[in-house]
Amino acid sequence: MNQFEFTAVGVIESPYKQKFAIPRQPGLIAEARGQLVLSPPFADDAIVRGIDSFSHLWLVFVFHETADKGWSPLVRPPRLGGNEKKGVFATRATFRPNPIGLSVVKLDGVERRGEQLVLKLSGIDLLDGTPVLDIKPYLPYADALPNAASGFADAAPQTDMTVSMSEQAIEFCRKQHALPDLQVFIEKVLKQDPRPPYKKQRQDTQSYGMNLYNFNIKWTVDGDHNHVTEIRIQQQDDAQTT
Repeated sequence: MNQFEFTAVGVIESPYKQKFAIPRQPGLIAEARGQLVLSPPFADDAIVRGIDSFSHLWLVFVFHETADKGWSPLVRPPRLGGNEKKGVFATRATFRPNPIGLSVVKLDGVERRGEQLVLKLSGIDLLDGTPVLDIKPYLPYADALPNAASGFADAAPQTDMTVSMSEQAIEFCRKQHALPDLQVFIEKVLKQDPRPPYKKQRQDTQSYGMNLYNFNIKWTVDGDHNHVTEIRIQQQDDAQTT
């Protein structure tokens, strides 16, 4: 069996600090902004010459948080409520023979940061700290196939979830001048309903917490409604989820 070794060309800086709340696919939340940080020897200006003429990029990355958990020939796609098994090669599940993923992202710019070269991105679905193995330009004439069959994922996921925020949460978002889309970003994350499939069947009011950027967001779910109760700066001992 052939084996290969790869070196990451860079690392993702993302608002998603945990797998919980990451959208199922890229592009679902345009306000999800992050950066791909290239370090020497890959932080050479020549390596991205001409890249700014492309609006979108393919990123080949490693599922680094689940890479040590092995793989399974059958998985339960969240899109099917976690109740039906499909072959791993018929899904985009993380538990693969080789723990690599493919994501298309919007390129918003390139900037120099000392010895590092930074690609500014949006529409990302990548965990903070994700190692990136390669970057390729997205080519609409070859990569966009509108008549392609898409199996059980024939349209972008939709939910009936609504979102409201407490006065404290709204005021907190207003004060984050470096993140003018923070409130919209949080609302769109919650409208995706990031809960595990088995919890979506419960009818009682549930409380949750998640970390986005360096903020801890607390909210409740009652039926199809999310209510953000509190947002605060994340403390070292904050729980990952509730």
